[in-house]
Amino acid sequence: MDRTTEKDSNYTGLEKMPIAELLRNINNEDKTVPMAVEQALEQIEDLVTIVSEKMRIGGRLFYIGAGTSGRLGVVDASECPPTFGVPFDRVVGIIAGGDTAIRKAVEFAEDDTQQAWKDLLEFKVSENDVVVGIAASGTTPYVIGGLKKANDHNIATGCIVCNSGSPIAAEAQYPVEVLTGPEFVTGSTRMKAGTAQKLVLNMLSTAVMIRLGRVKGNKMVDMQLSNNKLVDRGTHMVMAETGLNEAAAAKLLKEHGSVRKAVEAHLKK
Repeated sequence: MDRTTEKDSNYTGLEKMPIAELLRNINNEDKTVPMAVEQALEQIEDLVTIVSEKMRIGGRLFYIGAGTSGRLGVVDASECPPTFGVPFDRVVGIIAGGDTAIRKAVEFAEDDTQQAWKDLLEFKVSENDVVVGIAASGTTPYVIGGLKKANDHNIATGCIVCNSGSPIAAEAQYPVEVLTGPEFVTGSTRMKAGTAQKLVLNMLSTAVMIRLGRVKGNKMVDMQLSNNKLVDRGTHMVMAETGLNEAAAAKLLKEHGSVRKAVEAHLKK
């Protein structure tokens, strides 16, 4: 495999750079990430397709990863219920070392090849599900072990990695390889690689939820109304769909608990 994420930075003498130059150079590196993602769109499409198919028949999407990659999976999974109104257990983020590792690194957790499968079994993972391994390097033992076991049990597998020809990509049935190259700070894959993984995760979960009917037009009609900002947003969605004034739309939304249900109730009148 080609470990481009570990190659020496295109810059040196970072500690001597003025702040403006540091920021400009980091920004210049970041600009390359969307172009790298573009090169992987066909792979992302394949992954979206299988996840949509599995979730349509009641399956779930699992993310497994360690460190930054694991945290990004947890973030994406955590945002699906409030954004799209799906139950909290339909998209699940699992990080090596458990939830403690979200805030504080757990030493050597990523080196355990057996733990990911044990973690997945806690959720009774099955053939209806999809397991996606997230690892910038493409070599994380925790992820490799989890994907191998999932494959052994006829569970669909995917991955999001940032090096080409990695063991994780070889193990995944639906690999996504976003080749981000050397980091501004050599080896610091929380930077470009992490940004690339977040972009792919945004694409994956959003496209899947759209395919599952969780978006109408361009609106989050099933979002959870968990704060005043979202209630206000939902009220204006109802106003736009029904022609009601703000007070009537707010009342209808409060009665039915979601934009979709409020609009459907109005249309049945």
